[in-house]
Amino acid sequence: MTGIGDLSNPDILNVKLENNDAFEKYSNLPILPLRDMFFFPGMVLPLYVGRRESINAVNYSLSNTEKYILIATQKKINVDDPDKEDLYDYGVLGIIIKMIKIPDGSMRLVINGLERVRFLDIVDKVEFLEGKFKIVKDVSYKTRSKIQEEAFIRSVKDTLHKLNEFNNFLTPPIVEVLNGINDPGKLSYIIAGILNLKLNEAYSLLKITNPLTRLKKVFRFLRKEIQLQKIQQEILNKTQAKIEKSKKEYFLREQLKAIKEQLGENEEDEFEKEIKEYLKKLHKSKMPSEAKDEVFKQLKRLNRMQSDSLEASVTKDWLDYVFSLPWEKSTKDNLDLVKARKVLDKDHYDLEKIKDRIIEYLAVMKLSNNKKSPILCFVGPPGVGKTSLGKSIASALGRKFVRVSLGGVHDEAEIRGHRKTYVGAYPGKIIQGIIQAGTDNPVFMLDEVDKIGIDFKGDPSSALLEVLDPEQNFSFVDNYIGLPFDLSKVFFIATANITDTIQPAFLDRMEVIYLSGYTEYEKLHIAKKFLVPKKLKEVGLKKTQVKFEDKAILKIINSYTFEAGVRNLERKVAAILRKIAVKIVNNELKNIVVTADVVSEFLGPEKILEDKIPEEDKVGVAIGLAWTPAGGDILFIEALSLNGKGNLILTGHLGEIMQESARAAFSWVKAKGKKYGVPADFFEKKDIHIHVPEGSIPKDGPSAGVTIVSAIVSVGSGRKISKDFAMTGEITLRGDVLPVGGIKEKVLAARRVGIKKIIVPFKNKKDVLDLPKFAVRGLKFFYVKQIEEVLDLVLKKK
Repeated sequence: MTGIGDLSNPDILNVKLENNDAFEKYSNLPILPLRDMFFFPGMVLPLYVGRRESINAVNYSLSNTEKYILIATQKKINVDDPDKEDLYDYGVLGIIIKMIKIPDGSMRLVINGLERVRFLDIVDKVEFLEGKFKIVKDVSYKTRSKIQEEAFIRSVKDTLHKLNEFNNFLTPPIVEVLNGINDPGKLSYIIAGILNLKLNEAYSLLKITNPLTRLKKVFRFLRKEIQLQKIQQEILNKTQAKIEKSKKEYFLREQLKAIKEQLGENEEDEFEKEIKEYLKKLHKSKMPSEAKDEVFKQLKRLNRMQSDSLEASVTKDWLDYVFSLPWEKSTKDNLDLVKARKVLDKDHYDLEKIKDRIIEYLAVMKLSNNKKSPILCFVGPPGVGKTSLGKSIASALGRKFVRVSLGGVHDEAEIRGHRKTYVGAYPGKIIQGIIQAGTDNPVFMLDEVDKIGIDFKGDPSSALLEVLDPEQNFSFVDNYIGLPFDLSKVFFIATANITDTIQPAFLDRMEVIYLSGYTEYEKLHIAKKFLVPKKLKEVGLKKTQVKFEDKAILKIINSYTFEAGVRNLERKVAAILRKIAVKIVNNELKNIVVTADVVSEFLGPEKILEDKIPEEDKVGVAIGLAWTPAGGDILFIEALSLNGKGNLILTGHLGEIMQESARAAFSWVKAKGKKYGVPADFFEKKDIHIHVPEGSIPKDGPSAGVTIVSAIVSVGSGRKISKDFAMTGEITLRGDVLPVGGIKEKVLAARRVGIKKIIVPFKNKKDVLDLPKFAVRGLKFFYVKQIEEVLDLVLKKK
């Protein structure tokens, strides 16, 4: 849950805050549990917060307790949801100095420890832990003489400096600060925070209320740490002796080699043969002179090493990777535009915008001989053919195809590679992909870039910025290879389901092309032209043995799959063909025409039940349109009034944005509803309950605003809503209807359930005009700018 920063900044020992004693009015405060460390009074350290309960505690502290918070340590680090029994009974009262929110929902904090506390009780508030506490001050102490006390403090500081001589963990500014501290209590806490103490050792220190006694115990820990460091130094010296022995053996081998040459025994061993092979490869290689110089330098170093040494093995691995790179090795591009178009049309149905973009690129290459490739990003729901489209582009261009999945990658080194000084180091995914392709101009697919993670190991998205920048990637340097390699000829294609989670600077490097979900008509053609022939071949059946009727394919699409792409459709076709194969092998039939009834027989009961529009107009029920990753869908927004005081109740697993949209709609109706028959005192006596059915499914977004307004006005006025209309649009407090996304999917959803009249924002008119003719045939669209236009259309007169 938490991680701490280092002590390189002396300011952490000197932070002074105003009104530190304002906490005295609090008897209960939220608790922030820490793993594997103790926090001490006077410490100011950065902390990383990731657990939900801890984030809730921080938010509560910032909002309700003037940033004061209790810091408690867990007894066991592997407990994710600690309770009272899992925490030590002593902790620290702190104040949050700084808080930074991270995109993944976690936080980075800087907290100043103020006072030691003892927990009198700890209560689980569901959202976070809250502690009842008591401040535990240091007691006054007696010393034999002030001189003896000063001598002891000086002895403690000298011991700390001796410990620092082993690994220099104290910077000069911190040493200067420590030298100025003569209070035994403060000094004991600071040194305890520096030492790597076990939890029980740190706990025993925190409980001690006598500052001098506590400092004496810290002094014992210091001396113990020095003893451990001395033992480690002895082990290091023994290891160094072994290294010196290895060097001695090397010189003896060199002398033996010279003696052999004098005697005429010029026999080559395997190691020497390997080096000569590397030299031959270097001579034939087309790598730049800068790279050749570095490789030659490494070969000279290799010649001086022992053949069986670890360093020689690491260097040979590095050389193998370097020589595996396709230096100036390219495939010849197919610049025949007609042939390239045929390849793209053969593999994919529709997707005209993407096909046109590839043909445009080929035309530019043919005219200008420009070798720089575009960087595309295909964005669309799963199963619409993003990955397979990359393969088709490679085939059309006559290039090699490489795919690298970046979903879940958190480490920057996965992109840039690890430095070869580390044991088990290897190049990053980019260089590995280039080696796999064997050419310097492949079509390189970066799959699932919207699912790249970020943590303390770095941000892989930032590492990709250089890879995808045409002005920089001509000299990309992998950490492992350490040599510049030209990536400007590589045709990079990224894929993603959404763009919201992609870093803006990273997204700006790419030309984004959106792939929307397929219509029912498009899926039918894809199945007939691509999926059925492909699966027949895989199963081993002939076209003469199995024939699918259009109604059978449509039955699979509408009753057994619910998706934007065709992945599940492909699986269902394969399932039917496997069952047919069994019957043919058992001589139960020779050929078959797959009808809708055959589909039901082989696939069983229908899995997807179509939403049905109400049989009659109703009060408080409006039909909205929604976009989902699986395509479009309709939403029934239900409103109900009940006795109350004008409150708004929201249910149906609604996301934060949708809840805000509902509140905006509610406010508009309270202000303007009188015009449509809502009594002036209606909201003084009634609460409004808004519910969106299918409560187990999360719903979010602003596009249900106009639908919610219609439902609330209907309830308030008692006027029914026409069942013939489906609507979408964001609402503002002024009553403006703003444009929304996913128009194609929403229109298809309305068509699927038989709704002919669709209300869309006026600014989405251009999106409707871009739809295929078959998708809008028989539909009537109403383009609105104000919510009043919507209400005039859908509300029935009493």
